[in-house]
Amino acid sequence: MSLIIEKYYYEEKKQWSVSLIGEVDIYTAGQLKETFIKLIEEKKEDIKINAEELDYIDSTGLGVLIGALKRLKQENKDIILFNVKPSIKKLLNITGLDKIFIIEG
Repeated sequence: MSLIIEKYYYEEKKQWSVSLIGEVDIYTAGQLKETFIKLIEEKKEDIKINAEELDYIDSTGLGVLIGALKRLKQENKDIILFNVKPSIKKLLNITGLDKIFIIEG
């Protein structure tokens, strides 16, 4: 499967909106990492990720999220995940990542 990344910057909210569609795994994690690097270089602001259509994420993908969060935390910014599917929410709980990312809904 592939990964589609839709991104938009909301000036009034000072926040990136990112929708992840498909799967983040060893084959697509590089694409996500590249996107996050560009976003953070452009504007170091919170990144709000709509995970409604994110079907799967593996440890490589989680590593990319953690790397992006580390860069954002230097500026006291966060990654917010929302519309997270139960299977992915379970993975975040098991790994303890639900404690470092903001998860809404």
